[in-house]
Amino acid sequence: MPGQTMLTQKNIVVGLGELLWDLLPAGKQLGGAPANFAYITTLLGNKGIPASRLGNDPLGSEAILRLTELGLSTEFIQQDADHPTGTVKVEVDRTGQPCFEISESVAWDFLAWTPQWKSLAQQADAICFGSLAQRSQNSRDTIRQFLHATRPGAVRVFDVNLRQRFHTVEVLAESMRLASVVKLNHEEFPRIMRMFEVETRSEEDSARHLLSSYDLRLVCVTRGTNGSLLVSSDGCSEHPGFRVKVADTVGAGDAFTAALVHGYLRHTPLPQINETANRVGAWVASQSGGTPAPSLGSLKQTLDKIA
Repeated sequence: MPGQTMLTQKNIVVGLGELLWDLLPAGKQLGGAPANFAYITTLLGNKGIPASRLGNDPLGSEAILRLTELGLSTEFIQQDADHPTGTVKVEVDRTGQPCFEISESVAWDFLAWTPQWKSLAQQADAICFGSLAQRSQNSRDTIRQFLHATRPGAVRVFDVNLRQRFHTVEVLAESMRLASVVKLNHEEFPRIMRMFEVETRSEEDSARHLLSSYDLRLVCVTRGTNGSLLVSSDGCSEHPGFRVKVADTVGAGDAFTAALVHGYLRHTPLPQINETANRVGAWVASQSGGTPAPSLGSLKQTLDKIA
């Protein structure tokens, strides 16, 4: 992995949405896509900022402490006196695949549009948001206001996250209209095509359909252990993925997205973005939880061990 990609200027990259505790069989770990994404973003050399909402409760206080330990800013974490900090019961099967039971009516369902968040939106170079945090009207409206407040050149990444019943055709379509980059996995992709009432096509053809229908710059389809497909208007890249011993896949997709954004902001060629994103995702899958520390003291050295 070329080291120089980690040494360029820092971009402000925001993870916007749900912040919660993953209640794993081995114990609880701070999770939610924004924190996982912001953490790996920071490891890669950008300024990763989680923007979310926690309850004014012991789990919320513990989350703030954990974010600080991870080296992440807590400046844009809102406090909620009326709703608890979010939790997700996570069970992991024999292959490391997680199954989620997500608590409802929690703090991140009540994201508030504030002058502070408006200022952050105007400064951001990239924003990653998903479908899960839009399950409530309140947070959905706030996320859309945030995206509308970004600069025209900001990269807006819609990382699709179909969880339980927390998604609708309207939310998916509007999110794609607001995005410049869409990432989804190979299981979600055909489901979404059916929801959009689009005939079944190859992954590349379906990706090109999304590109043209929603005026996107890039569509990414992750394929689990089988790598990923990146499709833009003028290029296409496939990567077979890396074989690792999977501890669990919690946060691996968020890590992939962080590396994808890192490369995209630097106008890195698609094949190099694809390789790096797969390498970063494989490393996180080989570790427990979504925010592992590089084992060799350096992210580059750690990633170089993934082959």
